[in-house]
Amino acid sequence: MKIFICGDSTAASYDHRETPMTGWGQVLGDYLPEAEIRNHAMAGRSTRTFLEEGRLDRVMEEIGPGDLMLIQFGHNDENTEKPERYADPDRAYPENLGIFVRRAREKGAQPVLMTPICIRNWQNGRHEPSHGVYPGKVRETAAALQVPLIDLYAESLRIVEEMGEEKSAGLFMNLAPGEDPRQPEGRVDNAHTQEAGARAFAEKAAERLRELKLV
Repeated sequence: MKIFICGDSTAASYDHRETPMTGWGQVLGDYLPEAEIRNHAMAGRSTRTFLEEGRLDRVMEEIGPGDLMLIQFGHNDENTEKPERYADPDRAYPENLGIFVRRAREKGAQPVLMTPICIRNWQNGRHEPSHGVYPGKVRETAAALQVPLIDLYAESLRIVEEMGEEKSAGLFMNLAPGEDPRQPEGRVDNAHTQEAGARAFAEKAAERLRELKLV
């Protein structure tokens, strides 16, 4: 079985020349050794730009009957400051998700919709929600199109909240000055994961795929 991942930077793969940033899709295969992972996720992409750039077309050249297509977007779709990426949640976003679903089915593959991982957002000792209505729109679209759903937003949110404010910082790209030579000035980034976060979220994705009997 092949598993194709369509998504953004939170799922993408990174090489040794880059920061310790690691997407969950990069390590998913460690939890699903029986599957071949083909990670097409790319930083900065939304449903809109992934489609406009022909990236789904390239997936279609490889995917076939019995394969899985994991579809996870949202971080960039909600970015109104970059209108070229934006997909409004009431119409464009669910419509675009529907395109991924339809084209996977046309190839005899099984689409799986996934909510985006949470953004670590502690404020005054309390963890605040992220992504607004977008996770809910994924859930609604999955129900309407009768597509399996992996609610990785809820899973990641639970992990972050259970770990607490201090410990959960290590899941994401939060680096002290001098901690990593590739980031000498340090970094504060609660949207993208280091390996620990990527593995925590990939393991949950693999567990849910098994529970759904898709692998």
